[in-house]
Amino acid sequence: MDEVDPAIRIVEPDPSWPAAARAEMDLLAAALGPVAVRLDHVGSTAVPGLAAKPIVDLQLSVASLAPLGAYGDPLARLGYRFVPDPEMPDYHFFGKPPERPRTHHLHVCEAGSEHELRHLAVRDFLRAHRDEAARYAKVKRAVAARHPQDRLGYITGKDRYVAGLERRAVRWASRTSTAAG
Repeated sequence: MDEVDPAIRIVEPDPSWPAAARAEMDLLAAALGPVAVRLDHVGSTAVPGLAAKPIVDLQLSVASLAPLGAYGDPLARLGYRFVPDPEMPDYHFFGKPPERPRTHHLHVCEAGSEHELRHLAVRDFLRAHRDEAARYAKVKRAVAARHPQDRLGYITGKDRYVAGLERRAVRWASRTSTAAG
């Protein structure tokens, strides 16, 4: 059953996450070449001190999502499984290994897109606001306790909080880039 995921557990921050992300991004960069416009470590494992699911989230920015084979084929050779979502035609998701539990999630979006900005804004906002990171950890732990191994329940359980976090982070990023410019 695809909804069952033994990785729906929140663990203490692991200091090896950044190195694991860097090693995987090096593999991705070598496999994708110029198709990879940008590679970033995103998600909770990219925020020092933040409790997280033990899955490293990465973001691949490409010039265009089409054709899928330009990045999908090399990703498959690296052990990534494409998980299509008909509700998100402008954003693609890949998991590694193909079966659960996964060690890596790869979010693919177009460079300069709202999706790219949103993931980077949330990461940077949580890095800059320890109180927000602590609140997010508390929410994740509570939702994971209510929905152990239930991937869809976990996602749905934190949807409202994450939507608000994303709005705050994007506003903050916009103000920060305006002030820096």
